[in-house]
Amino acid sequence: MSISLDTPISSLLANKRRVGALKSLGIVSIGDALTYYPFRVTEPVPSRALREARQGESMAFAAIIRSVRVIPMNTRRGYRLEALADDSDFARTRGVAGALARLTFFSYKKQYVDWLSMRLRDGACIVVCGMPSEYNGQLQFTHPEIVTVAPAHDISMSGMFIPDSSSLKYDADTVDEGLRRVCRPRPVYHATSRISSEHIHESILGFLHALAGENDTSTVASSELTVSAAAFAPAIADIVPESVREARSLMHRAEAFAAIHNPQSTADFARGIETLRYEEAFICQTALLQARRDAHHAVAEPCADTTLRDTFISSLPFALTHGQREVIDDIAVDMNRNYPMQRLLQGEVGSGKTIVALAAMLQAVGSGRQAVLVAPTQVLAEQHVTTIRAMVARLAGTDQLDGLSDNTDVADSSAVPVILLTGGMKLAARRRALAAAASGRPCIIVATHAAFSKTFQAPNLALVVIDEQHRFGVEQRESLRAKAEKTPHLLVMTATPIPRTAAMTWFGDLDISWLTELPGGRKPIRTFIVPEADGHTMGSMFAHIRQRLDAGERAYVVCPRIDADEPADNDVDVYAESDAMRADGRGAGNTAAGDAVAAADDDGRQRPPLHSVSEIVARLSSLPQFAGISFATLTGRDDDETKARVMADFASGKTPILVATTVIEVGVDVPQASCIVIFDADRYGLSQLHQLRGRVGRGGTDSWAFLISRADPDSPAAQRLSVIQGTLDGAKIAQADLEFRGAGDVLGDAQSGGVSSLKLLRVVKDAKMIADARERAARLLDDDPTLAGQTQLAGAVLDFTRGNETFLTSS
Repeated sequence: MSISLDTPISSLLANKRRVGALKSLGIVSIGDALTYYPFRVTEPVPSRALREARQGESMAFAAIIRSVRVIPMNTRRGYRLEALADDSDFARTRGVAGALARLTFFSYKKQYVDWLSMRLRDGACIVVCGMPSEYNGQLQFTHPEIVTVAPAHDISMSGMFIPDSSSLKYDADTVDEGLRRVCRPRPVYHATSRISSEHIHESILGFLHALAGENDTSTVASSELTVSAAAFAPAIADIVPESVREARSLMHRAEAFAAIHNPQSTADFARGIETLRYEEAFICQTALLQARRDAHHAVAEPCADTTLRDTFISSLPFALTHGQREVIDDIAVDMNRNYPMQRLLQGEVGSGKTIVALAAMLQAVGSGRQAVLVAPTQVLAEQHVTTIRAMVARLAGTDQLDGLSDNTDVADSSAVPVILLTGGMKLAARRRALAAAASGRPCIIVATHAAFSKTFQAPNLALVVIDEQHRFGVEQRESLRAKAEKTPHLLVMTATPIPRTAAMTWFGDLDISWLTELPGGRKPIRTFIVPEADGHTMGSMFAHIRQRLDAGERAYVVCPRIDADEPADNDVDVYAESDAMRADGRGAGNTAAGDAVAAADDDGRQRPPLHSVSEIVARLSSLPQFAGISFATLTGRDDDETKARVMADFASGKTPILVATTVIEVGVDVPQASCIVIFDADRYGLSQLHQLRGRVGRGGTDSWAFLISRADPDSPAAQRLSVIQGTLDGAKIAQADLEFRGAGDVLGDAQSGGVSSLKLLRVVKDAKMIADARERAARLLDDDPTLAGQTQLAGAVLDFTRGNETFLTSS
């Protein structure tokens, strides 16, 4: 059978349980196995004689087995195997006296004990690697690693002679070879209860043997591999062009895999990681640049008429910020071209992205075309419709809202028709909205996911605006392209702070604009960290909120869960990384939000359960500070009609306190809201806290954000909260969030249901590498736009594009 990177591991491993365990890690083929990288490498183990042993420090030595016995453990129905090892000959080579040590193994399986007894028979020459301890006054190694050395008439450790009397398969031919194998650095992999790091390593080494053309790979042990990269290099083609590899002094891909999975030194391991990290950067940047260039070859409808847009800007009762004006002009230039605009608008919470988007949509309408704004929720879509209708009404000198109920789906006037399309609309209203869009008449369509349905057609569509882009998958965005004869211009917006280095990596196929100024009248939000255990401060906070309510203002209270016995709400981004997780290699990431009792705290202690909406409503209702106050709740479980009613009652003041999950994070705009209380704030990512905080202070009044925490003062969780308290700058918060958590969690690798192929690249620490890869990829594409001369790179780019739609917003 021909072995390649695509060969299924099930065809090589006879152990089906191991095949299943590897599959649970995403390892299905040899290629998957080789790219399942270890998260660290152990330091080399020193070789020492027994008299040089240091308790608590691993060591390796060679010895002769002097005796072995198996002791049944009646109380536990298991076995204890004890072997007495003598290192006299090995110690002599180190100039010290020999000594004895006990090698101890425990097992319930008689078969395993019998196998060990054969390996550790009297007179056997072995190499031992383990951690020394003391038991009953004698040096002991419990479950050490054993490498058996083949006997030979000529083998010697300063004259040692071992008779050739066994037909067993030995792990090493010489003592020196055995020592080299146990002393060299070992890769450590993310493991599970189904498979250990050692068995993952063993399997990967077997696959390397298979690529090298060896037939029997099912029994390869981690101590047996000595296979050079040259042996399997023919089966692993290099992806990075040779000129780039030489310029960057990178290893061949096969050499890098060998250095990572079979490291001879920590320096080799580091160089292998660096090589494959650059490979990821190069593939990623090539894919993004190629997508960007391909977009420029598509045909779009130019929207050159800015008269309606300029009239709208002149009618505004306030002046645009310099940043808004600049972005609007950039968009105007983009939309005047005959190839589609591809622009990402990153804006601070409350920075005025909606005004910019509306100006762009009016440029499309003024040019005789249609524009669609897609919002992630019905509540947000309805808010957009209300805002847009009020603004465009000024163009006609009338108020389009007069005489229209809240449920009116099509607002028509001599100025600009504004159409609402949501999945929760009644059938008759939905049909009217679909018919208005299908007519091709110039208009603005505000829609939810209903815009992606087959029934929605907009033949005159020239502009698509995606609000909160991370809430939509690429396939959904791409479906809008089929709605019109030509490719529409694309503007995607996000208030999620994204550092520039991360944006270059994730959205490198788009032109990126940043809105950093806040419109006039917005006051800074005062942020306070409140320890939940501090009853006096909590009481003062509630009293302050009551004063604001009595002044006619509103307050949000945010909880991560709906009910005490249910998991966190769908949109929650609970963050509970601990130092223990970081130490054992699990790295940054979110805990399972559904855990009623959360993971360990930063200091390793169990955390209390997350607060729930139902619990907090009951708790606040009983407080004297809120006597006579009505509460409302809003969660992801509520239907669209309920959400609309709750928000209307909250905005009107009928229920001035809204206790909600993170469904309010995006787009909710109630100008009277001046206070927000976030329970379990230490369990959220910084960017999400910044988003939630942005729900208040939108009406020009003083505003406050209270972050309720149960974290210890010196814990990493407390450090994260201090970042939020210390700045309102989204860019700084995003950078800190990225450093605390990693790119995947901040940007949402799984937003389209896929898993990122970027396993090694770090967008903060590797910013210079990414920039270098982008520059070299651009030069390569200038010379070879289709990558015709780089077959392996072209295939890798295609695989990356197919598996990472979240990175390629428009590809």
